Amino acid sequence: MRHNVHYEIRDVNINRLDTKKRVQILSMLVEGNSLRSTSRMADVSINTVTKLLVDVGTACAEYQDEALRNLPCKRVQCDEIWTFCYSKQKNVPDDKKGMFGYGDVWTWTAICADTKLIASWMVGTRDDDAAKAFVSELQGRLANRIQLTTDGHKAYLEAVEKSFGADIDYAMLVNLYGTPKGKSAEVRYSPGICTGALKGDVTGKSDPKHVSTSYVERQNLTMRMSMRRFTRLTNGFSKKVDNHMHAIGLHFMRYNFGRVQKSLQVTPAMEAGIANKPWTLEEIAELVPEPVAKNRGPYKKRSISK
Repeated sequence: MRHNVHYEIRDVNINRLDTKKRVQILSMLVEGNSLRSTSRMADVSINTVTKLLVDVGTACAEYQDEALRNLPCKRVQCDEIWTFCYSKQKNVPDDKKGMFGYGDVWTWTAICADTKLIASWMVGTRDDDAAKAFVSELQGRLANRIQLTTDGHKAYLEAVEKSFGADIDYAMLVNLYGTPKGKSAEVRYSPGICTGALKGDVTGKSDPKHVSTSYVERQNLTMRMSMRRFTRLTNGFSKKVDNHMHAIGLHFMRYNFGRVQKSLQVTPAMEAGIANKPWTLEEIAELVPEPVAKNRGPYKKRSISK
């Protein structure tokens, strides 16, 4: 028996999501939903949600890489936020140990204390090389001499010296924590109690009133609330580090350009002078270029015999 297989020529964009559906999916992602919960609520496949995240996240990262230049920041705070990809560090298989993207992953962030703009971020390890790469990237985006505050992570010392030299007012702030009282289960999931802080100039002369990491630490909470893969004690963690980076690119695009800060009544990008209005999710979705139609060759019929 012979069966003839017939082929149907489809338009190149027939499977492209309409704007309304893309905005629906993006709104769920930026409000802290996981990929699978988004796929269920939006009634689309998990592959569709993942593909949209990859496309939009890539476009957002590329746009901000160009837009976040010559920034007018004067006071900057830096910090690192921990999460993990694939599995917890202790559960990483032997054949993947030491490979980036498996186990502990750190996101370095730099926030402008005046405009609340995330001036730079980087996903990587927490060692000296990562610190140097991150601080160098930050230095290249600034237009002015800044006052910088970081926590007591020693990797910052050489990194700041190498990128800024003496052209910076740099101070470290080390918070001191005590153990909270309570039963063992309560202590395990309770944050430490801040019992004090140590401040000290490293380079230049900082204004003591502005030696703080409060804004960047608050941004850590925003990240954990806005991206399911950062939420502790869930199964929504990142399985692939590339998708982790795409989610962060989307988050910071929404944060910098789309979310109006209550204290400022404008977005951070508007306060920094690199945008003139809040961006909608429709505009963020439109950063993804339209697919280019390619000329297809003739289809060849195949015969299947049974």
